[in-house]
Amino acid sequence: MPETLPETMRAIRQHEYGGPEVLRIGRAPRPEPLWTDVLIRVHAAGVNPVDCKTRAGGGVAAAQGGLPMTIGWDVSGVVEAVGSGVTRFTPGDEVYGMVNFPRVGAAYAEYVCADSAQLSRKPVTLTHEESAALPLAALTAWQSLVTVGRTGPGSRVLVHGAAGGLGHLAAQIARARGATHVYGTARGRGTALRAMGLDEVIDYTEVRFEEVAHDIDVVVDTVAGDYGRRSLDTMRAGGVLVSLPVPPDGNTVQEAARRGLRAVSLTVEADRADLDAVTALAEAGALRPVLAAVLPLEQAARAHELIEAGHVHGKIVLTV
Repeated sequence: MPETLPETMRAIRQHEYGGPEVLRIGRAPRPEPLWTDVLIRVHAAGVNPVDCKTRAGGGVAAAQGGLPMTIGWDVSGVVEAVGSGVTRFTPGDEVYGMVNFPRVGAAYAEYVCADSAQLSRKPVTLTHEESAALPLAALTAWQSLVTVGRTGPGSRVLVHGAAGGLGHLAAQIARARGATHVYGTARGRGTALRAMGLDEVIDYTEVRFEEVAHDIDVVVDTVAGDYGRRSLDTMRAGGVLVSLPVPPDGNTVQEAARRGLRAVSLTVEADRADLDAVTALAEAGALRPVLAAVLPLEQAARAHELIEAGHVHGKIVLTV
């Protein structure tokens, strides 16, 4: 470990569960990499809805090991040091990934340690800020569409919340996988939404989506409520509904089975092969996150306020 590295670092710490105001900048011991770990100097950290839930005591708070804690899982940065068992990376490499999920991620900090298997080389076509916006949301979208939904040439896809942090990435991934038609529900029908890979934007304030979308193979539902049950009316036999905020209710699961469909939930995994696939799409120009806001680390509370206010188009990122 280079002696020039500080023993402590700036980090967002919380000593209690609660609203965004519990997130405060402070100092914490700099982590040290174990055998298969990589120590990353964080350039940017992505902010996700699960961060907000965890901060408030929900989400995966129980896996964090108690308070005080530093939340956050999406990072992009530069390798500072590696454990003795790491062969894929060396100091100076630019990397990104979803680190340590669902356990303590501690990404809202100047340095973070992660197992090297959770990381990929940062897409050369993206900035650190753009790269940090990808891992958790893009992996969730990939695993919903590809691992579960088997999206490929000829597929018809419906993405609920298509302007959101996960939804706009799911639309692009579906298009890159060869889907022939990608619907998305969102407020408004602007050209910016269509540029995200959508063939048709369904403004949910004007029309019920089940009156427009039809013959759907894969539904990615980031909205919940009654969207899952209503989505069954848009699907054709063999289709799958992936409900992400919460698992589908029992009635929806039963009704789906009766119609020859599947209704499932999904918990994202830090799968290296999947992240490499996301990297390849980004470097091919087929996947690029929209940054709704880029804020300094000290404004983590503000980032959470924006997410909880709703209707964020794209992702929010913290710079370190």
